[in-house]
Amino acid sequence: MTSFGTTRRGVLAGVAVFATPRLARAAPAAVSVTPALIAAAVKEGKVAHYTSNDLTLATTLAKRFEAKYPGISVLLERSGAERNYQRVSQEYASNIRAVDVVTSSDLGYLVSWKANGWTAPYVTEEAMRLAPDAREADGFYTKETFSLMVPAYNSQLVKAADAPRAWSDLLDSKWKGKMVKAHPGYSGNIMTGTYIVTQALGWEFYEKLAKQQIMQVQSAVDPSQRVAQGERLVAADGAENAAFRVQKKGGPVTIVYPTEGSPVVPVAAALMAAAPHPNAARLLLHFISSGEGQQILADYGGRSFLPGVAMPEGLRPTEQIKLLHADPAAVALAAEDIRKRYTRAFGV
Repeated sequence: MTSFGTTRRGVLAGVAVFATPRLARAAPAAVSVTPALIAAAVKEGKVAHYTSNDLTLATTLAKRFEAKYPGISVLLERSGAERNYQRVSQEYASNIRAVDVVTSSDLGYLVSWKANGWTAPYVTEEAMRLAPDAREADGFYTKETFSLMVPAYNSQLVKAADAPRAWSDLLDSKWKGKMVKAHPGYSGNIMTGTYIVTQALGWEFYEKLAKQQIMQVQSAVDPSQRVAQGERLVAADGAENAAFRVQKKGGPVTIVYPTEGSPVVPVAAALMAAAPHPNAARLLLHFISSGEGQQILADYGGRSFLPGVAMPEGLRPTEQIKLLHADPAAVALAAEDIRKRYTRAFGV
């Protein structure tokens, strides 16, 4: 893990100093779906998609794509953003070109892949209908949705009046030994969120939080599930869309939108430059940014960049939440330091 993180940081540092002119290019013109593209994609017959999206969501997207374009199979590989980064790095180091499209909740990986030439610019006509900040300036990736990193609590075991309302409330001794949280070394959601929280509250917050005898899990999906099962009373962090899905299934989970702000975690998709099935890959990118794809993402609790997409009942409107943002390149440069400091503080 460390060797890949160090490589990413080194690549980005080099880009910042030496390669800015090379990256300052105009995004390509937007492309529409044509009969020729569909025919070429069907001829390829498959598309390999590595994603950090929840497995149920990723599978739903894949099945709907396959139904829309018969004859194309989605080869789905779901894992945490860090694991996907490691896998792609290992494959490319071995001269293996197996992946077509990568969807990641850690945009720092996409920044580094752009820097070393592993991704290709591609702008779909559908992406032009998304909010302007959903499109990377040079067209190397498109943000398909965004979630938030948020705490949550078991509403059957914790009274609303006693529940945390702020990040700082998690430091209260009454929660000692009663919390669970995810790991920034595995989850892109937690990596981005951790960076943002440290910018707002300083590393002192995590150093104090580490003394709270917290159960450590990997994925940003896990904390809300552990809380719903009563293993812990409070999730110190986790993905909002995962907690919302637990709620919709009847789980006793209440999401907390901290008074200091909720970190915004975009999820973006990119076309690999050496994609073995490039036409099917492009078609998948069109589908993800389309109204149909965006509605699927929204139905699973993702917040869409497409105006007019219906959000599921019960999800707090975005305009009612204080949002905290981060530059993906800044997160990427800080990632290795975050992993090291987190390991020192939490011992994991």
